[in-house]
Amino acid sequence: MQQPVQLGPKPLTRDDVHAVARGDARVEITEAAREAVTTARAHIERLATAERPTYGVSTGFGALAVRHIPPDRRAALQQSLVRSHAAGAGPEVEREVVRALVLLRLKTLASGHTGVRLETAEAMAAMLNAGITPVVHEFGSLGCSGDLAPLSAAALALTGEGDVRDAGGNLVPAAEALAAAGIEPVRLAEKEGLALINGTDGMLGMLVLAIKDLTYLLDVADLTAAMSVEALLGTDRVFAADLQALRPHPGQGRSARRMAEILRDSEIMDSHRGPDCTRVQDAYSLRCSPQVHGAARDTVAYAETVADRELVSSIDNPVVLADGRVESNGNFHGAPIAYVLDFLAIPTADVASIAERRTDRMLDVNRSHGLPPFLAHDPGVDSGHMIAQYTQAAIVSELKRLAVPASVDSIPSSAMQEDHVSMGWSAARKLRQAVDGLRRVLAIEFLTAARALDLRKPLNPAPATAAAVAKLREHVPGPGPDRHLAPEIAAAEDLIRKGAL
Repeated sequence: MQQPVQLGPKPLTRDDVHAVARGDARVEITEAAREAVTTARAHIERLATAERPTYGVSTGFGALAVRHIPPDRRAALQQSLVRSHAAGAGPEVEREVVRALVLLRLKTLASGHTGVRLETAEAMAAMLNAGITPVVHEFGSLGCSGDLAPLSAAALALTGEGDVRDAGGNLVPAAEALAAAGIEPVRLAEKEGLALINGTDGMLGMLVLAIKDLTYLLDVADLTAAMSVEALLGTDRVFAADLQALRPHPGQGRSARRMAEILRDSEIMDSHRGPDCTRVQDAYSLRCSPQVHGAARDTVAYAETVADRELVSSIDNPVVLADGRVESNGNFHGAPIAYVLDFLAIPTADVASIAERRTDRMLDVNRSHGLPPFLAHDPGVDSGHMIAQYTQAAIVSELKRLAVPASVDSIPSSAMQEDHVSMGWSAARKLRQAVDGLRRVLAIEFLTAARALDLRKPLNPAPATAAAVAKLREHVPGPGPDRHLAPEIAAAEDLIRKGAL
């Protein structure tokens, strides 16, 4: 059983986010966090009775911040804020993203810098632990002033309004789900509505999940690239450590080491090392795989740095400081996350692009060094993997479009009060699509390279690549006449998704 994720002085980690978002780990608010939340709340309650107006406590919001709200209307102010801002549209966002979003908002609430009541933070923790997932829609965040519409949907559910998915995935009214879990709906007090929605938690959650996925997919890319090099009678000499040391990028070195180890003890490689081999060097898509995969790894490493900084941040506006001051700020702007989300889409597209080029070489009789055209059983009658490469090409073309940055765009909102926004949520959404696309492209390379290696028999592949082929053959038969190919692509993708490689 997983240990509960602790919310308190110890920073939340990327593994913690993954555990809660995908592993349904429980969360607990530490005693130190409870004290911090209680102290901050006392400062807000003092300001709530002061004559001088404080943004978010006794005023309206955004362009309406100039209006002073009388004490008897301030509870209504907070609930109205959440209702009006829960204005999302489009398809439902994935469960894991919503759980990450709620966890990260709770992390900031537990920091003692937002001024919410302890019972509000506890209710949010209880909602997470009960497996209740607010329905959040695809569109509604501009990535500035926080992920407003997505976070508002989560806040609305906490008050017993709107729809949620229960632990079984059923769509039910929030009030019904909260009652079934024994959770009392929150009646928002001063500042709480704003504190629940003014964060970059959705885009950060998607960044953390993408980092996890891309780290694994780059390992898979090293494997499928090595399989392709072997299938195409390429050389592993270019992956030697002394050559890689001449350009000491850490990601490049890691990918080269992995590819060299994967290809160790290959009979296929050994078969063409002698003086009879007239090939001088391999094509770029083979020879330069570590450089491309490695640059992607280093980009992910930079993204990890940004994510880790954000995980120790407290994003709210206004924010409660240690000395009791409540100050407006601009920390809710999503630019730091938006930029890196856009950045990651570039290597995601490029790693897919080089994988597609390797696949194409295995199918072209003029470049495949003895393999049958399109790896077909009876070329002309059979088409082999011809159209699988079409599918790869279509996905790669889409990935190139998804690599166009969202963060360079900005549409002013809130009567020009919010006149520059990050579009970080949009950058995160397209990165998720890109990650899915890369997985599919690698699945097709895996499927194709495995078939090519089988066609090199009686020479045996390296033990590592042979193990990968054997894993695939548990679900997909070896070479033969044409079969329905879509299920085989799906099976290869499923193996990658489940971490089987």
